[in-house]
Amino acid sequence: MPTTEFQSPLLSPDDDSIPKKQCIDEMLQNYCGEFGRWQLKHFVLTSLAWALEAFHTMIMIFADREPEWRCRDGVSGSGCDSAAKSVCELEPGSWEWVGGIGSSTVAEWSLFCGDKFKVGLVQAMFFAGCMIGAGIFGHLSDSFLGRKGSLTVVCILNSIFGILTAFSPNYISYFIIRFLTGCSTGGVGLCAFVLATEPVGPTMRGAAGMSTFYFFSSGIAVLSGIAYIFPTWRRLYIVSSFPSLLFLIFVLPFISESPRWYLVRGRIKEAMKTMSTIATSNGNRIPRLVYLTLDEESSSPSFNNSTEDKDAVSGSLVDVIRSPVTRSRLILAIIINLLCSVVYYGLSLNVVNLETNLYLNVILNAVAEMPAFMITAILLDKLGRKPLTIGTLWFSGLFCFLGSLMTNKGVWKGVKMVCGILGIFGMAGTYNLLFIYTSELFPTVVRNAALGCATQAAQMGAILAPVVVVLGGSLPFALFALCGVFAGLFSFWLPETLNQPLYDTLTGMEAGQDVTSAKDSSV
Repeated sequence: MPTTEFQSPLLSPDDDSIPKKQCIDEMLQNYCGEFGRWQLKHFVLTSLAWALEAFHTMIMIFADREPEWRCRDGVSGSGCDSAAKSVCELEPGSWEWVGGIGSSTVAEWSLFCGDKFKVGLVQAMFFAGCMIGAGIFGHLSDSFLGRKGSLTVVCILNSIFGILTAFSPNYISYFIIRFLTGCSTGGVGLCAFVLATEPVGPTMRGAAGMSTFYFFSSGIAVLSGIAYIFPTWRRLYIVSSFPSLLFLIFVLPFISESPRWYLVRGRIKEAMKTMSTIATSNGNRIPRLVYLTLDEESSSPSFNNSTEDKDAVSGSLVDVIRSPVTRSRLILAIIINLLCSVVYYGLSLNVVNLETNLYLNVILNAVAEMPAFMITAILLDKLGRKPLTIGTLWFSGLFCFLGSLMTNKGVWKGVKMVCGILGIFGMAGTYNLLFIYTSELFPTVVRNAALGCATQAAQMGAILAPVVVVLGGSLPFALFALCGVFAGLFSFWLPETLNQPLYDTLTGMEAGQDVTSAKDSSV
C-alpha cells in the first residue's frame, strides 16, 4: 500500500478540526466578508440617521431666517422706502413681512435690529447642546446602552423635542428646547457612524466611512425641498421631526447591534451569532471550531471555549488619558477637530451667496460638498489617512490665505468668492475624513467616548465660527487660513491607521504599538 495514504491525513488536516481564536477583523477577512450584502444593507439603513441629524441641525437656516419685507399699501409716502437696505431704517408700522409673522421666528418674535443677536444666541446654544450630547451619548454607547441603544434614545428625544419646538409660545421656551434638541442631536451622527462602520472589514472601512456623509448632504438638500413646501416655521419643525419617528418604527428594527460592542461587553454568544449572520448573508460560513476573541487574547497560547460569555471589558476617557498611547492621540484629535470646525462652519457662513433664492442656495451648497467626499474616498486607501488629512487641511488653508489678500471690489470680489468655495471644498473633505481617522485611533472599548470628545471639540468650533465671521473684512479668511495650516501641522504627530487593525481594548492597542515600534526599530 502506498505510504502517501498514511501521510495524507497528517499533511492536510481539516481546518474544522483545529480550534482557532480570531479577532473580529480577522474573522471578517477570513470567513465573513469585509463588505458583502449584509454590510451594505446595514450600512445604508444605519447611515439614514445622518439625514435626520441634517434636518434637526440645518432647520435653523429656514426657521430663523429674516424674511423679505415690503411697504404696506397706502403708506408709501409716510416713512416707508422700498429702497431701504434694512427695516431698521423704516418707521414701525409702515412695512410688513412677506409671508406674514408666522414665516420665521425672526418675524414672529421681532428678532431683528437690536435683538438680532438672539438668533445667533439660539444657534450657539444648539451647538453647545450638541457638544454636551456628544460627550454623554459617546459614553453611553460605549457602556451599557450600546451603539444601537444610544441611537434609539437620541431618535426618540429628537422626535419629541422637534415637535415640541413647533409649539414654543415665546423666545425663551424656543431657546431652551433648541438647546435640548442639540443635546440629543449631538449623539445621532456619532452613534450612526460607529455602528455603520464597525462591522466593515479593515480594507473597506475607510471608503464606507467616507460615504456616510453623502447622507448628511442629501439630508440638507431634502430639507430645503421640505422647507419650500412648508414655508411657516412651526409646520416645518413638525414635518421635519416625523422622519425620526419613521426611522424608529421602520428602520431601527432591521439594524443590528455592533458585534464589537457585544465582544467588549463580554456577550460572546451574541457577538458570534451576529458574525455568523454576516457570513451566511454574504454566502460564506464560519468553521465550527473558530471562536471570536478580543485582540489582546488572540495571540495568547492558552485556549478556552470562546463561546462562553465573559465579564465586560469597560473603559472611559479616564483610561484614554491614563494610557500614553491614546493620551496624545486624544489631545491632537481635540485640537484638530476644533480648528477644522471653525473653518468649515465659518466658511459656510462667510461665502457669498448665489443670486438665487434661499432654498436653491442651500441645495447647491449641499451638492457642492459631495465631490470632496468622492475624491477623499478614492484617495483614502491610496494615500493613507495622515497624508490626506494634512493635504486637505493645507489645501483649504492655502485658498483661505489667498482669499484674505483679495478685496471686495470689482473682479477681486468674484475671485475671493471662488477662494472661499475652494476652501470649504477642502475642509469638507477633511471634516468627514476626521470621523474615520479619529475612530481608528482608539479601541472599541473607548471609541465612542473618544470620538464623542473630539465631536465636542468640533461643536465648540461651531460655536466660535460666527464670532470669527462678524469680524468682517479680510480677518475671517486670515484666521481660517491659520486654523487650516496649524491643524495640518498638528496632524504630523498622529500615526497612520491605513490597513492597521481596529483594536478592541487598550491593552491590545498598546501591545500592537509595541510590536510596530519593535519592527520599525529593527528596520
